[in-house]
Amino acid sequence: MLLQVENLEVKYGNIQALHGISFHVNEGEIVTLIGANGAGKTTSLYTIARLPPPEAPRIVGGDIKFQGKSILKTRPSDVVKKLHLALSPEGRRIFGNLSVMENLKLATYSREKGADLESEYKRVFDLFPRLKERRNQRSESLSGGEQQMLAVGRALMTGCKILLLDEPSMGLAPVLKYELFRKLKQLNEEGMTILLVEQNANLALHLAHRGYVLDTGNIVAEGTSAELLGNPEVKKAYLGG
Repeated sequence: MLLQVENLEVKYGNIQALHGISFHVNEGEIVTLIGANGAGKTTSLYTIARLPPPEAPRIVGGDIKFQGKSILKTRPSDVVKKLHLALSPEGRRIFGNLSVMENLKLATYSREKGADLESEYKRVFDLFPRLKERRNQRSESLSGGEQQMLAVGRALMTGCKILLLDEPSMGLAPVLKYELFRKLKQLNEEGMTILLVEQNANLALHLAHRGYVLDTGNIVAEGTSAELLGNPEVKKAYLGG
């Protein structure tokens, strides 16, 4: 088991955001968290990534384990550098005044001396050829889909082994959503473990191996993607069926 969340309770101030949730991600899997806005999906990712204040939620109970060891006291920089876990956040948060290449270079701050960065750049550009074509452009000039590709590519440049993705399809036209998700599937087939938060539950479940449904900070359903796609309550609430 690569990542394990155990009875996690989280608060923002006096507001309880997560009520003792538990889930896990095995190496090589794509696992998705689905649910309505405010269900606790993004909070789950932020807590795992150990983001510093002021954005960090406060853990009041439970544990997060990576390869069997608690990471609750791990610094955010070490989550990236030592655990090789990277977050591609909702809204992309790229540096618009920097070029594509400069955004990618910034993500290599945690890499060990002597890391083969050229092969990493090649990997990102092979995955997203449009970034290679636009590598010297200011990032703010990219389309929404290209910016999302850059956000994913930037996370990959950290050398991560597990990728946390928060709402990657948000704001994208349907054709770009499907293109991006094909690339995520390719990444997974190459060995990348992915924990995906996605508002488009149907799209997420067709990509993922397993999923968990969050509702107001509680996990209310879990199973393989096929099981959740066939679950009448899940279909009614999240799949328009």
